[in-house]
Amino acid sequence: MNLIIDLTKILFIFTLTMGVFAPILGWVERKQSALMQDRIGANRADIFGFTLIGLFHPLADAIKLITKEDFIPQGANKIMHTIAPFISLVPPLIAFAVIPFGGEYIINGRKISLVIADLDVGLLYIFAFASLAIYGPVIAGWASNNNWSLLGALRASAQMISYEVAMGLTVIGVFMVYGSLKLTEIGAGQEEFFKWGIFLQPLGFFMFLTSALAENKRIPFDVAEGESEIVAGYFLEYSGMKFIMFYMAEYIEIITISGIVTTLFFGGWHIPFISTNALISFFSLLLGDTLANIITMIIHIGVFFTKVIFFIWLQMTIRWTVPRFRYDQIMKLGWKILLPLSLLNILVTGIVILLT
Repeated sequence: MNLIIDLTKILFIFTLTMGVFAPILGWVERKQSALMQDRIGANRADIFGFTLIGLFHPLADAIKLITKEDFIPQGANKIMHTIAPFISLVPPLIAFAVIPFGGEYIINGRKISLVIADLDVGLLYIFAFASLAIYGPVIAGWASNNNWSLLGALRASAQMISYEVAMGLTVIGVFMVYGSLKLTEIGAGQEEFFKWGIFLQPLGFFMFLTSALAENKRIPFDVAEGESEIVAGYFLEYSGMKFIMFYMAEYIEIITISGIVTTLFFGGWHIPFISTNALISFFSLLLGDTLANIITMIIHIGVFFTKVIFFIWLQMTIRWTVPRFRYDQIMKLGWKILLPLSLLNILVTGIVILLT
């Protein structure tokens, strides 16, 4: 029975990220940018004359990319050139395994926890896999036998090294406050509204979000791609499905970042001022304990992914609002601003915990 529950959770997260969120984010990005720039956006693809506000475009893109030639340039390392997109795609997907999308519920006498893998070192697990994702761009740039691709790979690796340090230090304050590296315990510790991470670690939130955006290599941190400077960067020599896999990796990272931010700083699955016990007690009076737990679980899943969708929107808004930073500005921000501030945040958090 436990195996069936675990497989159900894995299938749910995989379907939601790969089957729903990731494909539709391409449409969201087009439509949101069009709205911000006073354009119509994607609206040409149709089935029997119905366009559904452009929702058929992800399907049209998939058909187009599947039928495109898989081109590998002369002199490229074919094996490494082929596996690089997979290396980029897998880590952000696996990282979601430790992100809880709900609490613990008693259904038919069985305790169900809405997380795939409730590890004691959940935060370290996320950082471990986040650091592996950079191997995809680096291998892609090197294996393509192209100077522009190699330059993009070097930029990506330098950026990762710079912001991985800052991003790791920004969350130390979080597990100092909640006393755990388990994301389920951090989420459970935010049941009260004013114990959300955004109130206890406001500076940590802004620094973490900035570092996470830099790790994802999207505007304003997209010097690794830099179309106006190095054509397309590390995936310049990619086409067809392998090309779209790099984009899918970026979109899944957006979802994963949103899930982490929601769990660490915005109460996870909790509703402001309404506790889990209050919800279960309310529904129990009408429907019994089992149905009350099921309804509470569904509500909490909806709340969690509503918050995730908000942070997806926020990242998209930043992407279409802020211009690209220069390479030297990105390095300065990482080493001279975020790193000292994250160390200061740890010091202040430690002093406050000691005094209170």
